[in-house]
Amino acid sequence: MNTIYHHLSACAIMAGMSLTAAPVMAQVSAADSVMEHAGGKRLSIGGYGEVALTRNFFSDHLSRYSQAESHKNDPSHGRFDIPHAVIYIGYDFGKGWTMGTEIEFEHGGTGAAYEKEEEEGGEWEHETEKGGEVELEQFWIQKSFGRWANIRMGHIVVPVGLTNARHEPLNFFTVYRPEGENTIMPSTWHQTGISFWGRSGDFRYEAQLLAGLNADNFTNTGWINRGTSTPLEFEVANKYGASLRLDNYSVPGLRIGLSGYYGHSIGNSYPRNANGVESQYKGIVAIGAIDFTYKGHNWIVRGQADYGYLGAADQLKYIYNRTNKKSPYHHSASVSKNAYAVGIEAGYDVFSQIPALRRDAQRLYVFGRYEQYNPYASKTRNTSYDYTEVKRMAAGINYHPLPQVAVKAEYSHRFLKSVYNDEPSVSIGVAYEGWFL
Repeated sequence: MNTIYHHLSACAIMAGMSLTAAPVMAQVSAADSVMEHAGGKRLSIGGYGEVALTRNFFSDHLSRYSQAESHKNDPSHGRFDIPHAVIYIGYDFGKGWTMGTEIEFEHGGTGAAYEKEEEEGGEWEHETEKGGEVELEQFWIQKSFGRWANIRMGHIVVPVGLTNARHEPLNFFTVYRPEGENTIMPSTWHQTGISFWGRSGDFRYEAQLLAGLNADNFTNTGWINRGTSTPLEFEVANKYGASLRLDNYSVPGLRIGLSGYYGHSIGNSYPRNANGVESQYKGIVAIGAIDFTYKGHNWIVRGQADYGYLGAADQLKYIYNRTNKKSPYHHSASVSKNAYAVGIEAGYDVFSQIPALRRDAQRLYVFGRYEQYNPYASKTRNTSYDYTEVKRMAAGINYHPLPQVAVKAEYSHRFLKSVYNDEPSVSIGVAYEGWFL
């Protein structure tokens, strides 16, 4: 069976399949079955996108944590955003050879322009027009030997944790991606490497060899979140990492996944410093995660727990690229030895009780979510950033007029330690996810 895999998502949602008709296939990666979805055609085109509108009822001042009492009554602030707009392109060359690409525009993309400044004597100036990113999130060539064995090489998604494995907008209830995993790990985590994956019985498995993360980019508020970033035209691979993932579908409607990562991060930079901290320490990054998704009886329940360890965390402040103020890397703050994120969400389809709406494939999920996370879970060199410890609750609705479209609304509240101000907000969003060809 020829397959294309871009990253893990819900096949039933994109294809409009019935959960009762296909309880297991409802959670099989849509990307694993692109060719089937395309009806045997060689070319497949799809994508997803999100629009989000938010009002935050807390201060956005830079010192809102260091001087919390002074900003307790600051006015609210609003944000409109396009978090992600993605185009998938896949092609089946035949004889088991396939390719897949994903182009992602984050926050509307990025832009720069030259302008003639009349106020400055007609000088030409180069200005940044808007923020955002445009990324080639995936580009790989794959050889399939059968359902049980596929080898892929190129730029691939690293499926560690629930959000990275299933991060498309119809795979979570909240308007934005779940905060915990989105804070402590790269999201979406994608790197260049080689992958072996397949399916056997009720199991799907994957093993990856990757370029290592770069400790120069680790932070106190995001842990390894920026570890895949590079200001260079290539991905440095002085050090290496490996990821593993195993999903089980034995129980109809239930998927349980285990995933993990191990790699070295200190010294994985360019030019390579042969002396100092970079030559003495490895900067081991080790992550373990468990997650699940249940779909049945008109319920969707998802949950995850992630725990991470960073070796030689107290040495990161002495890495040359972090002490050199001219380098394009992170220059300040300690990084934690440990980080964690746990979360659970549950939603019930109230339209399932209305026969006319159920027959029309409309759904209205009323949901609740709780999560707790901390990218700075252990003090490094007696430094403390207590505001990084967050407990968050969210409640709202997801309305699906069609299986491929969701209109979302939620109220959320971040609970911080008592010396800081809590952070409530209201968000509205609309998202789509589907295959066009």
